[in-house]
Amino acid sequence: MGKILTIAMPKGRIFEEAAGLLRQAGYQLPEEFDDSRKLIIDVPEENLRFILAKPMDVTTYVEHGVADAGIAGKDVMLEEERDVYEVLDLKISRCHLAVACLPHTAHSGVAPRVATKYPNVASSYFREQGEQVEMIKLNGSIELAPLIGLADRIVDIVSTGQTLRENGLVETDKICDITSRLIVNPVSYRMKDEVIDEMASRLSLIVEGDKTK
Repeated sequence: MGKILTIAMPKGRIFEEAAGLLRQAGYQLPEEFDDSRKLIIDVPEENLRFILAKPMDVTTYVEHGVADAGIAGKDVMLEEERDVYEVLDLKISRCHLAVACLPHTAHSGVAPRVATKYPNVASSYFREQGEQVEMIKLNGSIELAPLIGLADRIVDIVSTGQTLRENGLVETDKICDITSRLIVNPVSYRMKDEVIDEMASRLSLIVEGDKTK
């Protein structure tokens, strides 16, 4: 029996797209894998164990070694700045980080308030723009902040822009593009390099569009 590789994955869109990639790469994941409510799923026939986590926690699990590898959005990696290796851009769950506000928002002389789940990324961006802002950390429904007067602007993930439009917000600046990445714990990479390299190689063939191998 080979070495078991423990992988942290977020539920939701990234989970579904990553599971699809793994199947395309030849990994036999059971059908109930997609609908399971378990937080830890073992796939013994592939020597894999999956930990299902909140997106912001994936990099923490990998950094601390409770997961050998993980699949995390670049937004989480930029915000958390964890000590992990970024092995492969999986090019799934494409979106971007953006600044948005209500149309015709008046900016007074005081520092505008910015609501976001990404205070580190947002602070860095506004510093680069030479703008001083007051950061308000929120964990969900960021679009609500300008509507109730909590913040002048928001920094959030934008995929189609539909949520912004439905709440009367407009995107004013694009910060960066986001995709999901395969990340690895540095110690695990030394201990299980062959298993990790094989997974990265098999996934890379799919990501790059070569499905003949």
